[in-house]
Amino acid sequence: MSRLSVLASIFAVLAFFAWRNGRAWRAFIISTPDFPVGYYADGDHTAQCEIVRDEPGNDLKFCEDATFWDRVDDAGGLQDRILLMSCDPGRRKWNTVMGPLHDPVPAGALWVHRTRDATGRPQRVVFEKYPQGHDFHPLGAEVYPSHPGKASNLFVVNHARRETTIEQFTMQWDTPTRATWVRTLSSPYFVSPNALALTSPTSFYVTNDHLLTRRLPSVLGQTLPLAETLLGLPLGWLAHVTVNDPAPGEAPTITHSLARLGIPFANGVSISPDGTTVAVASTSLGQVLFYTRNASSNALAPAARVPMPFTPDNIAFDDAGALLVAGHPHFPSLTAVARSVAGARAPSWAMALTPRPQAPAGAALPDAYDARAPVPAARKAPPARSHEAQTLYQSDGTAFSSSSTALRDATTGRLYVTGLYEEGFLVCAPDKASRGARARG
Repeated sequence: MSRLSVLASIFAVLAFFAWRNGRAWRAFIISTPDFPVGYYADGDHTAQCEIVRDEPGNDLKFCEDATFWDRVDDAGGLQDRILLMSCDPGRRKWNTVMGPLHDPVPAGALWVHRTRDATGRPQRVVFEKYPQGHDFHPLGAEVYPSHPGKASNLFVVNHARRETTIEQFTMQWDTPTRATWVRTLSSPYFVSPNALALTSPTSFYVTNDHLLTRRLPSVLGQTLPLAETLLGLPLGWLAHVTVNDPAPGEAPTITHSLARLGIPFANGVSISPDGTTVAVASTSLGQVLFYTRNASSNALAPAARVPMPFTPDNIAFDDAGALLVAGHPHFPSLTAVARSVAGARAPSWAMALTPRPQAPAGAALPDAYDARAPVPAARKAPPARSHEAQTLYQSDGTAFSSSSTALRDATTGRLYVTGLYEEGFLVCAPDKASRGARARG
């Protein structure tokens, strides 16, 4: 092949990525929107939003993921709810996704917060029977609902110093600040596990965000993962894992299957309340991918793609079936905060995606949407035919920085947001008018 042919091939490849990733690059790297100090869709930010910390220790920080641990009755009705958070105060020194990999000390931790206790403070979860010397750097976490008389299985992605594993624990509702370690799940298929979504007490979907990881040696680990991210290479994937009951005296085994391949930077994953839909965040492309799920086989079929006005991180369906998406509007600002650049602030953005009523074929969608937000999503992403999008929270990073997860409790209407490089977590309580409107809707 001649040099001219090689150059033409390289140009064609670069042109393809520039065409495909153009919106994402403009929206998340080049553009710097003028965000407000703080905006809350269901009320006044100053009066109704607060950052909850574990004063005076201030160890609750850099919480990447959060999930609700529900207590249900025999009929499946919700009785109570605890917020469980996955946090790592050493993230600036040990981050297998963004880097660096300098020092895996100190270890991360899990925290719980009783959502129905207005005066309660968050508490750190103590591990029982956890192997001595086994690192703990949590990322995605999910816990099965608590049923009467039964323990709940908890699974946590652990980016330890030697390899990334998935830790299994059990938790009892009466003692929520204790988690008993059961086993470490390890597999050559666990290249870069990120987020989890349970399909049963002993099975789950898990995203793998990169094929080329920071664990690669030397300069390869510093450059190839970044190239995979910025070019949006379709090297991430979604898998389904089942933990099989071991025979007496034998170690447990897992059944691993590939649910979807070719997802650029597969990040957050969530299953709808009725179990029929799975959503996956593609961070590199700035999209949320929806799939129709076969509950008996866990097979997935593509259903919809929704472009986001930011790089989506974690996602979570709420009780009513809306998908909450949190993420990062400006990638350079996030990396500056990760590097502890003086004065750096990483903006926050959280949205709700609600299934749109079936529109007639060929019907035009309004170009202007999400108009109430200080920075409407319409400025940075086209409308989606499948879902309506509404901004729930925005900040320039002053009030709350680096949003990574957003959860909404349908009973109280409260919005919970965690930040990848933020201290504490955000709670916003809706005013009566907003809460009443949502109840009527």
